[in-house]
Amino acid sequence: MLARNRFILLLVVGAVLAVLSYSLQYLHFIPINPVPEERSHGKSRKRVNPVIHTEPPEPDPLTDTLRYCNIPNSTEHSTEGHSPPDYKLLSVHVMIRHGDRYPLYSIPKTKRPSVDCTLSAKRRPSHPLLSSFISHMALGGRGHWDASLASLPRLPNHSQCELGELTQTGVVQHLRNGQVLRQAYMTRHKLLSDDWSARQVSVETTGKSRTLQSGLALLYGFMPAFDWSRLTIRQQWSTLFCGSSCDCPARNRYLEQEQHRQYLQRTADTELELTYVTMAKVLGVATRTLRASNPVDALLCHFCHGLPFPCASARGAQTRPQAEGACLTPQQFAVIRRQQCDDERERREAGLYRRYAVLAAHPYLNRSATRMERIARGNQRRKGPEEAVLALASAHDITMAPVLSALGLERAGFPRFAARLVFELWRGPEETGEKGRRGGGGRERKKEGKRGIENTFVRVLYNGEDLTFDTAFCRQHDRYSAQPLCPLGNFLAFVRRDMFSIVNATSYQQACHRAVL
Repeated sequence: MLARNRFILLLVVGAVLAVLSYSLQYLHFIPINPVPEERSHGKSRKRVNPVIHTEPPEPDPLTDTLRYCNIPNSTEHSTEGHSPPDYKLLSVHVMIRHGDRYPLYSIPKTKRPSVDCTLSAKRRPSHPLLSSFISHMALGGRGHWDASLASLPRLPNHSQCELGELTQTGVVQHLRNGQVLRQAYMTRHKLLSDDWSARQVSVETTGKSRTLQSGLALLYGFMPAFDWSRLTIRQQWSTLFCGSSCDCPARNRYLEQEQHRQYLQRTADTELELTYVTMAKVLGVATRTLRASNPVDALLCHFCHGLPFPCASARGAQTRPQAEGACLTPQQFAVIRRQQCDDERERREAGLYRRYAVLAAHPYLNRSATRMERIARGNQRRKGPEEAVLALASAHDITMAPVLSALGLERAGFPRFAARLVFELWRGPEETGEKGRRGGGGRERKKEGKRGIENTFVRVLYNGEDLTFDTAFCRQHDRYSAQPLCPLGNFLAFVRRDMFSIVNATSYQQACHRAVL
């Protein structure tokens, strides 16, 4: 009897504990962790945390400046020359900004930065082609030059750089650029044969030695020991490369409005103004005098070349500062660079610069588009003038920045030293099968030009990065469609009509000569 009572008591206690355990689990007081096999078959109860979208952090001004310096000390990975299988490269159009240069301005009452502008393969940065490049430039008299360019030095040659002179760093930057493009277009695609003709290569430069020398350095990296006798180098008289289409009153008015906007923004920046006042006190000059000397240009040279920032000097000679704060500082430089980054962002939002850029860049883009169209239509097979398959324009930041903006690539950033913008022209695989064989020979020849445009494509690359589908003319194209490249027709329509919509016009002439509000 006693044993029976104990058995019943155990059953009751067990039942109570079972109910209590179930209740606690049901109310989630005890976590339930199913074994992996059970978890995989049941419905996932994983909690999904909400994603908080925040703006990306603003780049540090000094880190951004290192990118601008473009110090040639690392291997570059680029996507130039990449294409789907069976596509044929027809031509390449390259615009470059000159390489690293000595400042155009000097800071009052400071010693000019000491930079050697002679070339030596034993001095860093160097390049395996530097010695042979120096020797090859001595043969430049065999080339064909516009008369105004023949008197310019083909190499930087002053032990103390002159204002605006290309440095050895600038030469090395473009020798490297040339090598990158050689690997992409000569080694991989045989763009030019060893016996290339004079008309297959076009080289244009402004009348500044730094753009001429930069262009020659890139060309030598692209074609070491090129034949001078086949090379013609032409001068563009305007930094906008606008040729015979430079007359554009509206363009100038848009630029004036943009410059006024910049002035108002800078004067309203209290941190920037205080920085200029402090810097002027350090140097013992008036604030307006310091501003006029454009100190950021000179400080960029100190920063990019790893030189100490300048100090106040007596009688033009730098002296050891006697008190803390007698030298300009990286922090002051960072404030000015931060303001420049802010200005780029506000410039995009204001839209005035984009209007200027469309009119400033159109002549260059139009000439490039016309050259591409002629190649696509096969004029060379019809005994027409042979088109350049390599077109090089050696220019300035004030040339390249409007082109980027006009293309809708404003977020690509202000052109760094030795920046390169590349347009590639490709022909897709020929149609095969019954559709390709259908129709008479005469009718097919008549449609040859149209087919050339329809089956021809363009890529746009900036510093080795493919930005084609970020451009205004190809942003809406489905890159995952049957045609993974951007149709040339998109680019032609953009250059000849669509790009003027931002200024409420349908042509360059109409846009240039209408009133600007």
